[in-house]
Amino acid sequence: MKNTLGTAAIGASLLAAIAAPSAAFGGDGDVRWRKIVGILDANNVVGGILGSSQPRSALGGEARINLNDGTVEFEVRGLVQAGGNQVGTTLIAPLGIKGTIICRPGQSNESVIDTPVVPLSPRGDAQFDGSFTSSTAGCSTTDIAFLIRNALGGSWIANGAIRVP
Repeated sequence: MKNTLGTAAIGASLLAAIAAPSAAFGGDGDVRWRKIVGILDANNVVGGILGSSQPRSALGGEARINLNDGTVEFEVRGLVQAGGNQVGTTLIAPLGIKGTIICRPGQSNESVIDTPVVPLSPRGDAQFDGSFTSSTAGCSTTDIAFLIRNALGGSWIANGAIRVP
């Protein structure tokens, strides 16, 4: 009987731990995107930011931000043009790229916050690990978008997808 009760107690503890929200995902200001994808619909507008005039593709990447301390990490792999005469090339961002969050996209009080610019390699790879250029105070983990933008002109060329709150 003791063994059965002990096993049941352990099982109940495991179920409670699995069901409880993790502090690493949203409880402490963290927001993650498991994948970075290129813009599919050219000229699409997100939070007042115009998308590029050509579609893009990306092999992958990911992003993590912490709204409490303003830190951000992102990586993008294989980001290239998927249309036009430069299809398959990285001529999309000759001066580099930057990560951007849009807090409250589409609302009258939305805010746009960028990272410093980082280079995009000839293979379409880039990464950043640092802080945003201004405060993320007032942003919510539930109403936010992550974009990769061309440093020249500022159009968005990729976005965070498969968000984990």
